[in-house]
Amino acid sequence: MPDDSEFCSKCGTSLNRAGVANPSLPGGSPVGAVQVLAPSGATSLKCPSCGAPIAPKFGEMIITCEYCGSSITLGNSGWANIEKQTMLPLRIPSTEEITTRVGSMMDRGLLNRHLQESSTLEEMTLSLVPYWLVGVSARTSIVATDMVAEGATVATTAALFGVLAGGMGGRRGGFGGAPLLEGAMLGSMMNRGPGGGNRKAVQMDENYNFPIVALKALTTYQPRDYQFALEGRTLFDISQFPKGIKTLNGDISEDAAKYQAKTLVDQLQSQKAHAKYHMIQQISSEEDVSDAELLHVPIWFARYDHKGNKIILVVDGNSGNVINSMGL
Repeated sequence: MPDDSEFCSKCGTSLNRAGVANPSLPGGSPVGAVQVLAPSGATSLKCPSCGAPIAPKFGEMIITCEYCGSSITLGNSGWANIEKQTMLPLRIPSTEEITTRVGSMMDRGLLNRHLQESSTLEEMTLSLVPYWLVGVSARTSIVATDMVAEGATVATTAALFGVLAGGMGGRRGGFGGAPLLEGAMLGSMMNRGPGGGNRKAVQMDENYNFPIVALKALTTYQPRDYQFALEGRTLFDISQFPKGIKTLNGDISEDAAKYQAKTLVDQLQSQKAHAKYHMIQQISSEEDVSDAELLHVPIWFARYDHKGNKIILVVDGNSGNVINSMGL
């Protein structure tokens, strides 16, 4: 617990540093948790004991009032009855810091040296962008062929032809010489794929919190393989962002987002499979989609002009990572 804590954040027990029980808590025992029913559409609650606002962390089922130490529970459903709108905090608030980060991204590599210096900044704006965060479990079945060394393939083929040639010379129409070896080699060749590797069936399972941009005007910047850092997400509170930040409203439904997430995860699984296995003979995927939440993320949009060509970067204002880039 933090050094200045007066109550346990989970059970409400008094944390008296002098070893004296809190007089408001008889015997220093935990406060009995009071169950509160969250009305449909609620985004915040008040402590039933003192009326102070409750600031929960997303996913918590038991909350301790910071003012009086009372414990509040929402029962087994947790925060399920509260409108599912969450947010990621802004950790890169200044234009100077984001410009420095973008510069290091643009100048990365020998071919892009001094790219930012030779480009003209046309836009650097911060907006609060809504994303549908869709839980997707993917199961992909693959039948692939392992590649073997080219020299080994050539040597095996040469040995096989040598055995065949010797057998043909010893007995017309037969294989002569070493029938067991010939049978084993032929069977091995039949179990190999076209490239000389062994066929095998593998399963590739992945779980995603897949982000779908919830604004039709920004679908050009839809992430393809990006995961937000969700450890710091909380219930949505616009007051936690700087005044004047442009807040965008979503116009894509939850059902449409789920359908798109399932499609994109299927494509992503296929890309990962082909990157790992060079010769895929069969591939099939199944995706299960769970509930979605609306995640509000601070996003920096940077646009440069480089000799008539536009360079656009979409940067996560929480982690500092690039979500999309165009023109680089």
